[in-house]
Amino acid sequence: MAIRGPRLEFAVGAFLVLALASLLVLAFASTNRQFGIGGDSYPLVARFSNLGQLRLQAPVKIGGVVVGRVEKIDLDPVKFDSVVTLSIDSRFADLPADTSAGIFTSGLLGESYIGLQPGGDPEPLRPGDEITYTQPAVDLIQLVGKYMFGGGGSGAGSTPPSPTEEEVPQP
Repeated sequence: MAIRGPRLEFAVGAFLVLALASLLVLAFASTNRQFGIGGDSYPLVARFSNLGQLRLQAPVKIGGVVVGRVEKIDLDPVKFDSVVTLSIDSRFADLPADTSAGIFTSGLLGESYIGLQPGGDPEPLRPGDEITYTQPAVDLIQLVGKYMFGGGGSGAGSTPPSPTEEEVPQP
C-alpha cells in the first residue's frame, strides 16, 4: 500500500471544501434566497383579486430591473382580497404615491413577478403605505377557454346577420 503525501491529502480536502461551498451557493440561488449582504429595505402593501402563480420571494421589478421581493402573502378576511407585502430596496425610496402594480409572467411558462409602474405624483410612498392601483394576474388557461368556447368574439352565432332590402318591410 502506497503512503499518501501531505500535498495529495491537502488537495483532496481543498477540493471537497470547494465542492461543498459551491453546493451551498447553488442551493441558495435555486431557492431565490439572498445571503443577507444586501442593503436596507422598506415594506409596501398591495391588494389583488387574483394572484395567479405568485410565490414568496418573487421579484418586484420596475422596467425589468429587480427592485425588491415579495415578502408576505395574506388573505383579507373581510374583503377576501389577497394582501401582498413587498420588500422594496431602500435605494428606491422615492416611488410616487400613484405607482401602480401588476402581476405578470416572464414568458408563457415563466415565473410570476410584480411589475411596478411609477406615476407622476410628487408625493412619495412611505414605508407601510398601500399601492392603490393594482392589476390582477391574467389566467392564460381561462382566456384560451373563453376564446375556444364562445367568448372570443367573431364566431358562429356571435352577431345576427343584417336584413337585406327585400326582407325589410315597407310602410
